[in-house]
Amino acid sequence: MDRIAFLFSGQGAQYPGMGKDFYNKNRYIKEIFEMAEKYRTDTLFQCFESDSAVLKETENTQPCLYLADLTAAIALERSAIRPDAVAGFSLGEIPALAFAGAFSYLDGFKIACKRGELMGEANKKAPANMVAVLKLENSQIESICKIFKHVYPVNYNCTGQLVVAGLKEELILFENLIKSAGGRTLKLNVSGGFHSPFMDSAASKFGKFLENINISEPDLPVYSNFTTLTYSSNVKELMQNQINNPLKWQHLITNMIKDGINTFVEVGVGNTLQKLVTKISPDAKCISVENMDGVAYAIKELRQIA
Repeated sequence: MDRIAFLFSGQGAQYPGMGKDFYNKNRYIKEIFEMAEKYRTDTLFQCFESDSAVLKETENTQPCLYLADLTAAIALERSAIRPDAVAGFSLGEIPALAFAGAFSYLDGFKIACKRGELMGEANKKAPANMVAVLKLENSQIESICKIFKHVYPVNYNCTGQLVVAGLKEELILFENLIKSAGGRTLKLNVSGGFHSPFMDSAASKFGKFLENINISEPDLPVYSNFTTLTYSSNVKELMQNQINNPLKWQHLITNMIKDGINTFVEVGVGNTLQKLVTKISPDAKCISVENMDGVAYAIKELRQIA
């Protein structure tokens, strides 16, 4: 029997207009967006009308992406598609936890706002970028990182793709060494050095913020980027540790497959996670959903394999 997981998109996939189709066509989802707007003015404008530069700023990206991810999952659920487990890529772990019942949708939005704010502050203290390194073994990339004081391997996405965070001036030299070794680099559409020591201050402040949020163990299995295993009662601890530690996506997906998941539905924005899953496990069934047409397609596809 097929077992389904929802995968919640991460930062870097955002684009102006994300989530608007759900807002326009689903009254229940429209209420969620408007609830968020009451808490944080201009959220609707940033999601639907702003330009890419505004959305690239971390303090804007994260609350807007939270809504796009969460509402895509809700649209599927309200169409009678319920996952057996969920996971989110970086920021995507917040809407995944909200969907799984660890906290309310509004509290999840507040968490995304604070997370983006704190990570944005950390970005300003240490001007860093992130690049995906392709065509090299992880061990080669890790060895080159060690040459530099402020360059770190951070996102283990799939075989042949490891994301690195580093200070801008050091990354230039790093990229030259990668090219000399036969690799290729691709700059990510983000504004900081996430999942690295650059985020230590953000993680510490985020942990203190979470102390005042009502958070419980999820009702669904939620796989952690930090441990690659499911959350239990240690939700706050894992949410904090995720910010300044490497993201082990390939290992996480491998663990989900070992646990019987064979169908993955990326919810929110784009199809980056769908592509990564396909590289990790070519036999896995993968679908992406970012609008109501995507919901209809997912229903059709999932009924065929049920």
